[in-house]
Amino acid sequence: MDGSKGGGIMAFLDGIIYDSIYHAVPILLCVLGGIFAYKANVLNIALEGMMLAGSFFSVLISFQTGNIVLGYLAAIGACLVIGLIFAFFGVSCKGNVIIIGLAINMSVTAIAGFVLQLMNSANIRLNFTNAADFKINIPMIENIPILGSILSGHTVITYVSFVLIVLIWFLMYRTKFGIYVRVVGENEDSAKSLGLNTNKYRYLAVLLGSFFCALAGINLALERMTIFTNNMTAGRGFIAIAAIYCGRGDPLSSSVYAIIFGLARALSVNLSLHAGAAAAVFDVIPYVVMTVVLTVVSIVKYRNHKVRGV
Repeated sequence: MDGSKGGGIMAFLDGIIYDSIYHAVPILLCVLGGIFAYKANVLNIALEGMMLAGSFFSVLISFQTGNIVLGYLAAIGACLVIGLIFAFFGVSCKGNVIIIGLAINMSVTAIAGFVLQLMNSANIRLNFTNAADFKINIPMIENIPILGSILSGHTVITYVSFVLIVLIWFLMYRTKFGIYVRVVGENEDSAKSLGLNTNKYRYLAVLLGSFFCALAGINLALERMTIFTNNMTAGRGFIAIAAIYCGRGDPLSSSVYAIIFGLARALSVNLSLHAGAAAAVFDVIPYVVMTVVLTVVSIVKYRNHKVRGV
């Protein structure tokens, strides 16, 4: 009896850990891309639409051609084009980035919905492959409790995303590009006095975010489910913006918040499985956690500003 309970608890913990990584990665990738626009003082509300575009085009082109690689390339290309559109209207034309971002989000949803209607289908499903084909199972490690859930059974982009945390930190704080992006965001006049092309660095910051959103979309739809349904991003882009805000655009801190939000989602899913009729109660966990975290971070920031006399 005790052994059965112990095994059940261990299985539950394994599920929580694996699902935390599973749900955190799309948010994490959006965070890692979005922090550069944030540091360049460009609020990229279009992260949600870019991720949805990555999901849509990766599955659509893979479905039409039967070639996964073309799906990857199409998703990246589409997101970069969207990034250029956002940067042109938001940076070059100095438009309202919030309105532009929301317009992009709605446009991507509308285009995807229109294509699904033309196909007379509620979704696009790949029949020549499945999610298991994208997972990398590491022999010996995969059967170790806890450790197996952390290190084994994930997709290529999942492993890459965690390596990118360190690489993005290095890019942000140890390269000229990262320094210039931060200078442009903190003091545009100083940046111009140094001879920096401020629009250039803002464009690059937005495009870098577009690329990572493409990876997030590919991971969400193509690698994890081999299926696309409209609005499947379910607000993950906005959650990424919240994580960036909480972490103040720092790659390490913002990534921690992305993982926390992923953990909240994993708790919601796993507790719902064991809750029976009360399952719907646990669906609010991610939103409660996000609200509490944002509130606490905002209070701390306010107190810090007050202490400094700002």
